[in-house]
Amino acid sequence: MSRRTTRRKLSAVVSVCTVVSALTGATLLTTAAPAAARAHLAPAHGDQPAGAEPAPRITAPRVMAEMRADEVAALGQEHAEEHASARAAVRGIGDYPQTTRTNRLNALTDSQAKINAGFDPATSGAFKEYFPSPEFAAHIAMLPTGKVLLFSFERIETNPEKEPAPTQTTGKENAGRAFLWNPAKGTGANAFTKVTPPVIDMPDGLNEPRPAPFFCSGHSFLPNGMLGVFGGNLGGNGGTGAKLSLIFDPWTETWTRNPDMSVGRWYPSVVTGADGRQLIMSGQSELGWGTPTPVVERFPAKGYPVPQTKTDVPKNTPVDTFKATAPFTLDYPHLFSLRDGKVYGLGRSPAQQWLFDPLSESRSDLPARPDGKNRSYGSAVPLPGGTDGPDSVLVLGGDRDNPSTLKLSNGTWTAEKSRAFGRTQDDTLLLPDGTLMTVSGAYDIRDYGNGPYNPNADLKYRQTELRDGQGNWRFGPVQRLPRGYHSNAVVLPDGRVMVTGDELQQLANDPDIKDDMNGTIEIYEPAYLAKGNRPSLDRVPQTPVGYNSRFVVTTSTPGLAARAVLLSPTTATHSVNTSQRHLELRLTSRAGNKLEFQAPPSAAAAPPGYYMLFLLDDKGVPSTAQWVQLSSSAPAGQ
Repeated sequence: MSRRTTRRKLSAVVSVCTVVSALTGATLLTTAAPAAARAHLAPAHGDQPAGAEPAPRITAPRVMAEMRADEVAALGQEHAEEHASARAAVRGIGDYPQTTRTNRLNALTDSQAKINAGFDPATSGAFKEYFPSPEFAAHIAMLPTGKVLLFSFERIETNPEKEPAPTQTTGKENAGRAFLWNPAKGTGANAFTKVTPPVIDMPDGLNEPRPAPFFCSGHSFLPNGMLGVFGGNLGGNGGTGAKLSLIFDPWTETWTRNPDMSVGRWYPSVVTGADGRQLIMSGQSELGWGTPTPVVERFPAKGYPVPQTKTDVPKNTPVDTFKATAPFTLDYPHLFSLRDGKVYGLGRSPAQQWLFDPLSESRSDLPARPDGKNRSYGSAVPLPGGTDGPDSVLVLGGDRDNPSTLKLSNGTWTAEKSRAFGRTQDDTLLLPDGTLMTVSGAYDIRDYGNGPYNPNADLKYRQTELRDGQGNWRFGPVQRLPRGYHSNAVVLPDGRVMVTGDELQQLANDPDIKDDMNGTIEIYEPAYLAKGNRPSLDRVPQTPVGYNSRFVVTTSTPGLAARAVLLSPTTATHSVNTSQRHLELRLTSRAGNKLEFQAPPSAAAAPPGYYMLFLLDDKGVPSTAQWVQLSSSAPAGQ
């Protein structure tokens, strides 16, 4: 038996404890009462039916075969099932038949069409396209070139009842991969380009160089449109943090490796501040699972310039250590740079809510989140704040039993209108018209409502939800696949929404598991695309725009142009999206087909970087966006 085969089998055995601890450990999720029933499918319109009978919890026969009476007595039925499920996944239960994959996809396709026939695209939008992708897309970034970067890992398993990620693997099999999707080239295989990360000899003692294992890293944009990616997986010990510091250059479509961080990070968060520098927080250290680091690092380090131009690639650029620490005990905190220039760190634990001052490098307390419960991976969004940038954040998701949403504004938490049901692993996006859309979700990590590593999902998690400008939620159409852990979504420059991610569901519904198309992409067209003619945005400034300055755009449809907004491109993973931002632009004058706007007042209102500029009509119908760069080094207005 080869060393690699032996290593994989040993890793599989070790992963039993890892899976169980991830499912039951207090460091990840709040202890939940025995699973109450979940409705198998949310109704197409309105609220859940009053008095509906709860659906029974289903335990797969293969899990029942692994049940142990002593664990039931000591742990209770549900907890014992989690252990049994983990043993079943590790034991090996044969491959997952292609016929099952095909039948699953056909059934989901048919049910989606039947449900969505009850939705009017002009009021609820519509899912229009579904096509294969070569990438699982545990990570996603909408680049200022109009292309989308997708990246994750090389799979070690095709059976969706097992773990496909090489978290417990060291050596060559623990490798990263990345692709670009170019929407301008359509949906075929030739629309995707492989952009392999740097080949690195990771410090695992095996001397087996491979593409950098950057999955479960953190990322945000630099002012020149490049993506900083920090951390990843060294392999083994339940998830060991890598010290990787990488840059993806969208202009040349290449990767650059920078000097390592001082500490390993697996599951960190990254945010770009008003000064254009990135703050990197949290993540499991190079010592392995259970060792979250409180160290905050900054890129570029002080004394190194912040990259501003397309040719300004930060090479041999280190991080440095921020004076204040961030002692988050749970992974992937939400980080937001709001209009006061401060960074708001909203942790999964209700008590771990902190305010960071990038200038004084200090940390102060924010009020504890009043729900008093941990929130697992769930979304959070900075709400539109007019022309001055966001000053409040909506926290939602991450609690499978609680649909509540909470808003933090001016240091105070208030309850907002709730969504229809609780979900984790959800993705909530800001749309050009200022409304919100939630896609995807699950019951738990690798659990879609019928137990962990069972791809048969409670189909209510396919249900999208839409939030209007008054904070009211309603159901939208359902997506084809239920997508949970590692699901992702971004707004495209043409106003559509791209939904992807969740390797288990993509493997379980792969129409040809033997080809190279590992993932899938689904495209949603919001209702504003079914409301008539769109404004046309023909030209925007080709040089950086200074803060508070005035600039001119041209349009061939001036009668349709009622207002303009800036929407930041997003980069997301694990329901964390630190880059979202929506700003109104002040219209200062009109002259024929020329419109003059005033840029945001400061870098605190809108951190430097590339934004999608949309013109909108009086019904909120957006143009296709053009890219505008805001820069602190460009001339500012008076």
